Amino acid sequence: MRHDFKNIEEKWQKKWEDEGIFHAEDNSDKKKFFALVEFPYPSGAGMHVGHVKAYSGLEVISRKRRMEGYNVLFPLGFDAFGLPTENYAIKTGIHPRKVTDMNIAKFTSQMKRVGFSFDWTRTVDTTDENYYKWTQWIFLKMFENGLVFRDKTLVNYCPSCKVVLSNEDSQGGKCDICHSDIVQRSKDVWYLRITEYADKLLEGLEDVDYLPNVKTQQVNWIGKSRGAFVNFDVDGADEKLRIYTTRPDTLFGVTFMVLAPEHPILDTYKDKITNFAEVEAYRELCGKKTEFERTQLVKDKTGVKIEGLSGINPVNGKNIPIYISDYVMMGYGTGAIMAVPAHDERDYDFAKKFGIDIIEVIKGGNIEEAAYTGDGEMVNSDFLNGYDNKRDSIDKMIEVLAERGIGEAGVQYKMKDWAFNRQRYWGEPIPIVHCEHCGMVPLPYEELPLRLPEIENFEPGEGGESPLAKIDSYVNCKCPKCGADAKRETDTMPQWAGSSWYFLRYIDPNNDTCLADPEKLKYWMPVDWYNGGMEHVTRHLIYSRFWHRFLYDIGEVPVKEPYAKRTAQGLILGPDGEKMSKSKGNVVDPNDVVDAYGADVLRMYILFMGDYGAAAPWSENGVKGCKRFLERVSALTDMVKGGEADAELDSLLHKTIKKVTGDIEEMKFNTAIAAMMALVNKIYEVGSLTQDRLSAFVRLICPFAPHLAEEMWETIGGAGFASLAAWPEYDEAKCVDSTVEIAVQICGKLRATVMIAADATAETAIAAAKANDKVAQALEGKKIIKEIYVPGRIVNIVAK
Repeated sequence: MRHDFKNIEEKWQKKWEDEGIFHAEDNSDKKKFFALVEFPYPSGAGMHVGHVKAYSGLEVISRKRRMEGYNVLFPLGFDAFGLPTENYAIKTGIHPRKVTDMNIAKFTSQMKRVGFSFDWTRTVDTTDENYYKWTQWIFLKMFENGLVFRDKTLVNYCPSCKVVLSNEDSQGGKCDICHSDIVQRSKDVWYLRITEYADKLLEGLEDVDYLPNVKTQQVNWIGKSRGAFVNFDVDGADEKLRIYTTRPDTLFGVTFMVLAPEHPILDTYKDKITNFAEVEAYRELCGKKTEFERTQLVKDKTGVKIEGLSGINPVNGKNIPIYISDYVMMGYGTGAIMAVPAHDERDYDFAKKFGIDIIEVIKGGNIEEAAYTGDGEMVNSDFLNGYDNKRDSIDKMIEVLAERGIGEAGVQYKMKDWAFNRQRYWGEPIPIVHCEHCGMVPLPYEELPLRLPEIENFEPGEGGESPLAKIDSYVNCKCPKCGADAKRETDTMPQWAGSSWYFLRYIDPNNDTCLADPEKLKYWMPVDWYNGGMEHVTRHLIYSRFWHRFLYDIGEVPVKEPYAKRTAQGLILGPDGEKMSKSKGNVVDPNDVVDAYGADVLRMYILFMGDYGAAAPWSENGVKGCKRFLERVSALTDMVKGGEADAELDSLLHKTIKKVTGDIEEMKFNTAIAAMMALVNKIYEVGSLTQDRLSAFVRLICPFAPHLAEEMWETIGGAGFASLAAWPEYDEAKCVDSTVEIAVQICGKLRATVMIAADATAETAIAAAKANDKVAQALEGKKIIKEIYVPGRIVNIVAK
């Protein structure tokens, strides 16, 4: 048959949809398999090749699972709140609701053209009121349980988007949305206490099957460290400065302290600080810098010495100067640090610039030239002198600090509480009312969802307030608690809110009485396999694990961890090897590939182009190669003959089934396809194959090229759908070669290769090697010293 993809693909997509063959069945007696991909943001540009690669991995695995008899849940939805849609609405005057609906319709039709086996009956849209009702419900549960709070703080603010950003959304000092430079601004911010769950998030990683680098990034982002809290008295004030350090063993080397410029002690004792004007000027300068700029390691050290206050080293009683510097942040630790310049590079540079004492407390370096950051024997450290084991030194110091009442062991985390609000329209309204009498009051659950009002002007205010703040009918309300006049919260939730629990809603997308039926949750959870991008490992993945663990703690979900397994795909680069970008003109539109070659060729090529987890450049020649391969596959229906199967071909078929079966589970899709290509080459070499062998091959290739497989299946008289036919099995006995090729070396140098029986004895193998003409010639006139046979691999003869 001919590979008439234009007719074949549309035909089978309609049949799949009409028959609903990809619909998951709740509470089935079958083994369940819940496959999850990161749901897309439905932009106006629609689907790109990155989406196809991201979804193709679990698409193949989900199709294989169905053929293995599993009840498969493989859904797709849309993460549709966010700034790009709102900015488009501001630019065009089209309401974000209409823009979102248009984009979702476009994206859905494009995805269906590729033939993905998603269960479209379970699609969710985070902007749907029936969905965000439950996002708001979870927020209120967190509020009830003390995990939501509001605080005035310096925030990362994007002047271009006019929105507050979390640290995760402003890495590198750039806005994650528009890539503009961010600035620091003091604002009231809603926070979620994700730090309360730091230990639980770390513990949960021990029970899941994540890629090692995924686990590592999560561990590093949480950043748990063990050390000590130490109290430094302040000379000139009835005050203590509390610091946290992972190296309390170096306390005898502390020669100065550094405070965040925003530290409240400065305002409390400003009358005693004789250079307060200088302090104020430096504060103003720091206020113009982003957190990223302030905490860069490689930058000029700046600061101001506090005249009128000094610290007292608690272990030796020495007076030490106190400075303020931009690299210390109030939001990190305690806003105060101790400085050990002899053994910390940043402290060393600071001390050199400001002429501060440098005292060595660990032997091993030359502090005249640089800070020594290695291990060694403790010196100049009183009771620690002579200790040469870091752990012992730390433990001893913590013991002494506790005995003297000047400190204690402690734990800190790099991860900070999650800034959880945006000053924009297109997001979930925060269901909180501000009452002069009652404070912050949650909206009653029966009043959810709190809907977004219909507005025409989506522009945020110049001061960064939400567009909702301009709508009196929305803002002005009654307090749910006391009935007095009150004001509704006008900030909305960040885009990460809806994506923190979407996998749960797939299980029961239309339930209006709870976020999902408990029995259905028991059946489907946890997600068996989650695949996504590495760029979301420290944001979405941590956020969703946090929300899920909270829901577990309040009894709403049956398992602690949402995802049993997490893998990742690599990028598809442009034909020039660079990241695809419109400005570079190297973007490949997958819709063009489907038009020209068909969906099966697109699917096949994307999985064949290289290691699934690695980046790989697009190659038009590679696409054409996959087109030629599928044309050869389609012609196999014309090569069917009866009679005995070719023994060598039969063996290769069973080996290929075994390899493809294993490679799919390891996401080695490129080598699985290569094995099928080799099998097809062998079939053409033999010239024919039996009907049952073709049946097995069609089922084998079905997850990769399902449209063509279905057409071939129908052509050869297969019952029902190839997509639901039994996965082919292999005979282990037929996967073992009866003969093997072994290398023959003389004194370690390769001389020949010979074929021998797979179960040949050493005596037989060595005899076969010596009988080879090249080997015999090389041994002529020489005395054999030793003969070695490594079964199935090599004969080595040592001769003089």
